[in-house]
Amino acid sequence: MSGKSSHKGLFTRLAHGLLLGAFGALLFAVTRAVPNAQGGLWTITAIGFLLLAGTLTSELLEPLGLPHLTGYLFAGIASGPHVLRLMDEHTVKTLTPVNTLALSLIALAGGAELDFGTIRKGAKSLGASTLVQCLLVLFAMTAVFFACRPIVPFTRTLGTGAAIGVALLWGALSVTRSPSATLGILSQTRARGPLATFTLAFVMTSDVVVVVLLAAAMAVARPLVDPAAAFSFDVFVKLGHELFGSVALGTTLGLVIAVYVRLVNRQMLVVLMVLGFGLSSVLDYLQFDALLTFMVAGFIVRNMSKQGDKFSHSIEEMGNVVYVVFFATAGADLDVPLLKSLWPVALVLAGSRGAVTWVGSKIAGRIANDIPAVRSMGWTGLVSQAGLALGLSGIVAREFPSVGTPFRALAVAMVAINEMIGPVLFKAALDRAGETSHAEAPSLASIRPPAME
Repeated sequence: MSGKSSHKGLFTRLAHGLLLGAFGALLFAVTRAVPNAQGGLWTITAIGFLLLAGTLTSELLEPLGLPHLTGYLFAGIASGPHVLRLMDEHTVKTLTPVNTLALSLIALAGGAELDFGTIRKGAKSLGASTLVQCLLVLFAMTAVFFACRPIVPFTRTLGTGAAIGVALLWGALSVTRSPSATLGILSQTRARGPLATFTLAFVMTSDVVVVVLLAAAMAVARPLVDPAAAFSFDVFVKLGHELFGSVALGTTLGLVIAVYVRLVNRQMLVVLMVLGFGLSSVLDYLQFDALLTFMVAGFIVRNMSKQGDKFSHSIEEMGNVVYVVFFATAGADLDVPLLKSLWPVALVLAGSRGAVTWVGSKIAGRIANDIPAVRSMGWTGLVSQAGLALGLSGIVAREFPSVGTPFRALAVAMVAINEMIGPVLFKAALDRAGETSHAEAPSLASIRPPAME
């Protein structure tokens, strides 16, 4: 890089830092002058500031080689109610509908990037990794959690059977990955290659397996945690309704979107917002899985029509905004005092999960005879956890009230650690594998890696 461009980059980042400091100071002064400010206008202000702060922070951290998602998270944490208190807990909670929209678009984008031909060519690798990773992480993390019983506050007084049941629930929760973090990194880096392809396909398709595993774990754990409860197959009936209903509705939605894009292809921004806000409420009422429904819809548009590129371009127009808001809000919603109190045990559990994932990657790579890049670095994209893990921990908290609240608190602490470390590891692996594009203006539509070898 020339001296001129270096000075230009330095001055640009200095300007970004000054701008971030100025707007932060302004919002800090306003929140102190009007401490009880709430309402729609304040929510819009919070969204605007998170967008600005997240974008500028990511630019400032970029010379360190950190992914943009890390900048978004740091900006949210600093702005949240536990650090600078630029927005209170009520304001953060009012951003939940925005996160719902973001998750819907992320799932649609993820499904639209899953090419059936690519999945078929890499079926052996995906099958081996899914089987090994899911089973190994499930049983290994169950054992680790049970072994950590003396340092986990809410399990010290549990009997052996109840502790095994809670440990099994933790093992199932540990299998979850983060589609949002995966897509966010691929969107930023525009990575192309076997490692990017494998990670995207594995993370998106493993969601169904995770839901089934958790349902099975809940059925087995219920009589262990509560001796008065009996083993019941009702949970599997409910699971079947959720899965088949989600796939059926997602298929229908995908076909409708494909027809709309082909015949109309106008006001897609409005259409996507209506889908994200409106349909999510319908899915919640029907007790269908929103993430699976939207992912299937995107998959159908990609593979059963010729409208995949148009559709991806429409999502691309909202792509950068979606990731900034989603991860900045996640940072603002992070309970920092809780993380401080639980970080030792959460760090042990997160570290153990990472180690088990690494071992699983080695085993699966040998079974499938993967190329060196996937065999040695495929685990890095499987560390992140985010919305799916938090959502499933909420289900556990609701179904097991005796241990649910502290269980979810510990899950939040572990997810926070994985959410900050995982994207950094994955981006570093993509850089090392030489799959990262150095072109400017990254977009969701550009995540089109070649088939796995």
